[in-house]
Amino acid sequence: MTLALAVRAFECLLGWSLLLQTLEYLRIQKMDRIGVWPLLQREIPPRPAWLKSLLSTLLMPAPYTALLVLRGFLAVGLILGQIEGIGALLLFVLALLLLLRWRGAFNGGSDFMTLVALSGLLLAHGVGHFTDNVTGWRAGFWYITLHTISSYFVSGWVKLLRPEWRSGRAMTLFLDTGVYGPLPVRSVFRHPILARFGAWSFTVWEGCFPLALLNVRLAWLFCSVAALFHLLVFRFFGLNRFFWAWLSTFPAVIYCAGATW
Repeated sequence: MTLALAVRAFECLLGWSLLLQTLEYLRIQKMDRIGVWPLLQREIPPRPAWLKSLLSTLLMPAPYTALLVLRGFLAVGLILGQIEGIGALLLFVLALLLLLRWRGAFNGGSDFMTLVALSGLLLAHGVGHFTDNVTGWRAGFWYITLHTISSYFVSGWVKLLRPEWRSGRAMTLFLDTGVYGPLPVRSVFRHPILARFGAWSFTVWEGCFPLALLNVRLAWLFCSVAALFHLLVFRFFGLNRFFWAWLSTFPAVIYCAGATW
């Protein structure tokens, strides 16, 4: 994959991911009666006073909606390839504000992976400003790649240390909590051999993810399995953000695996 193609794929996928997230944030305001800022701001430390005052101003309902609309326009701009350094900085700052707004994360790891992608975008434009675009995007892509690979690698080896994953019992327990759970009594996923095979397959695949950097074909293979994995997570648990957040990082992984220096 050429650098130009990888950049365009990354921008389109990340922009689409951000746009979907933003639409969810806008939609949930009509249903949310607990996570409103006047209640959440009580957990913000009183010092420094200027920071709490700034957050209280920006994250009240009307300014918060305006920030989300701005984020939506920036996401569209990213899809169209029109975001430069200032736009990347704004997207990064808005991501930090949303993490503060939701006391860490609204949707777990997908929000932090989105922050990784935005950090890589900001790094690419920042380094590119002082050097050149090629060096900038290489720096940004390697930052994203190392975080993406680490996310799978750590997850796989943590599973390996857990007896419920080695036995396969965790697979059934997780699927029981899905949006269509609990599983039917005669579900094939309750079969011990199949559950163990599935658990070990995902454990080994995640733990071996760094091998993707050895060859671009391996990178395509590992990323394709990852896309299928996140699609299944969306199917069983409704976590659409995970699918797009990680998918947006795959162009960086594939480019770094096949890059020549």
